Amino acid sequence: MTAQFILLLIISLIVLVLAVIILSGKGDNLIAGYNTSTEEEKEKYNIKRVRICVGGMLLILTPIMLLFADNFVVLIAVVPPLSILSVILTNTWAKK
Repeated sequence: MTAQFILLLIISLIVLVLAVIILSGKGDNLIAGYNTSTEEEKEKYNIKRVRICVGGMLLILTPIMLLFADNFVVLIAVVPPLSILSVILTNTWAKK
């Protein structure tokens, strides 16, 4: 095992733990933008759907990082579109 793979394994485990925390409903303050929003802004979103979007994106990201650990180009090609899709879903499907 190379040091790069071990580092990516540790990062993947952290991402997996964050996904579980967010999907369980205990990590709303970890969701970027939501934690700094006013109460009026928070009322515009269905928090359960926001959790699904963010936690789901993190759950999908974890195996992708492990499968393509040796191919950094694939990671660069997959992660940004996945993040953009998550932002779009959060701002459309998760709004009330």
